[in-house]
Order: sequence, then C-alpha cells, then structure tokens
Amino acid sequence: MIQIVESPRDAMQGISKFISTKKKIDYINSLLKVGYHTIDFGSFVSPKFMPQMRDSEEVLSNIEIGKSNTKLLSIVANKKGADLACSFNKIDYLGFPFSVSEIFQKKNTNKTIDQSLVLVDKIQNLCLSKNKKLVIYLSMAFGNPYGEKWNNEIVFKWTEKIVNMDIEILSLSDTIGSSGESSIKSIFSILKNEFSNVVFGAHFHTKLNNWKEKVESAFSSGCERFDTAILGYGGCPMVNNKMIGNLPTEKLITFLNEKKISHNLNLLSFESAYNSAIELFK
Repeated sequence: MIQIVESPRDAMQGISKFISTKKKIDYINSLLKVGYHTIDFGSFVSPKFMPQMRDSEEVLSNIEIGKSNTKLLSIVANKKGADLACSFNKIDYLGFPFSVSEIFQKKNTNKTIDQSLVLVDKIQNLCLSKNKKLVIYLSMAFGNPYGEKWNNEIVFKWTEKIVNMDIEILSLSDTIGSSGESSIKSIFSILKNEFSNVVFGAHFHTKLNNWKEKVESAFSSGCERFDTAILGYGGCPMVNNKMIGNLPTEKLITFLNEKKISHNLNLLSFESAYNSAIELFK
C-alpha cells in the first residue's frame, strides 16, 4: 500500500501573510477525515526563520485525532525542537531536513552536513527513547542550484550513513524541482536495491507539466511513499529562487486510480478537504 503524506505545513510555510490558527486547525481537522497515512502538520523551528509556523503547538493541541489512523509528523531542525516535539503524545513522526548540499544545509539549519549528522544521531536516540520515529528528508537529492558537486554516489554515501543509524524512513526531496525521469529511476533503484528494508519516499517539488513522469519513475523504481499538498501549494522558501510547488494530491490520486493502485483515501472527504483548501489558499 502506497503511503500518502499530506503536507499542509509545506503548503503554508512560505506564505508571508499569517494564516489564522483557527483556519489551520479547521483545515487539518478536515484532512484527518481523508485517510492519509501521515499529515505533516507543522514544525517546531525558530519563528524568526519560519514565522508562519509559530503557532504549531497551539494547532497541535486542537487537532482532533479521534478514531483516525492518520499519523502526525512535525519538522524539527535542532535538538530543542526535537525535545519539544517528543513531549506530545499526538506526534508519531519527527522529520529532519538533512541535505547533501553543504550550502543548503547551512542555509536551512545553520549547521554543516557533518554537524547535522551528529544531530541526526542525537534525535534518533531521542525518538527511540520516546517511542517516536524519525523521518529523514534528504534535501537536494536530485541536484542543487549552487554549482556544488552532485551525483548518485554522494546521495548513496549520506543515505548509507543515515541508514546505519537504524533510521527506517528516508524521503528523497526534489528541493528545486530539478529531477527527471532518468535521475529518479537511477537513484531510487540503487537505494532500494542496497537498502531493501528502508521505506524510501519522494518529496517532489514539481511543475504541472512534468509531475506524472516523476511519479511514474519513482513508483516503478520502488518508491513507497509520496508527500503531496492539495492544489500543489508550497515549496521551499529557503532557496534563492522562485518556489516550485509540491506534487498536487489530486494528481497523485488520479495516477493511482488510473494504475488501479489501492489507497485508503476517502474520496468524498477528500473533495471536502479540497474545497477547504481552495477557500484557505485563495
């Protein structure tokens, strides 16, 4: 079964006008009725760098899990944020952005790659002690805009170090939308062949003219998990170019239905959430 991770956090974080806490709560509660595997609801990072997410704690306290089987994920960027996230029973997953680009790692978390690797180990040990799971988002996994060296071997090198910490979920992030059919198939095939027990996901930033080739390439090469955002809103505000949006959830659903690939989404509830997104983001 494909894991679908809805990412309202990613959809909202780059919007400069503050979205009211109530609107966030109402929207995420509507998403909980859809049947996603996971909802990436917010982040515990400095409000200075991500002001839109400054109310994540209040949002979390008003999320109505009820009988939903959907898991909640929070992004963290340091030990302080990880400690806070681990203090909430509602949170199942912590997500950490680990970049194969030195420049982007410093921009995103104010740490070098080596420093971040040490931090990942600390957060992983914390998660194990608190019955949480750590999801590593491998940023710039398909290239970078800084002219830094990038190839499959670099991605493999850092993936191996992370997997050796007993981390079981890695999401390859197409941070600048640079991936193509060839690079997606190559990287996913290599990693799935070498690390068969790891769940590899895709966090694609994509334009509407090439989303399908990205999804098809990843799925055919062993990708088991897709991050999406209704209407494709979002992108990475930490890159020095125009944000490229997320893979639209409705496009992934179309792909899965066409391929007769099973998913657990309630399409009536999704339609309601889709209408809520139109209203929220207009």
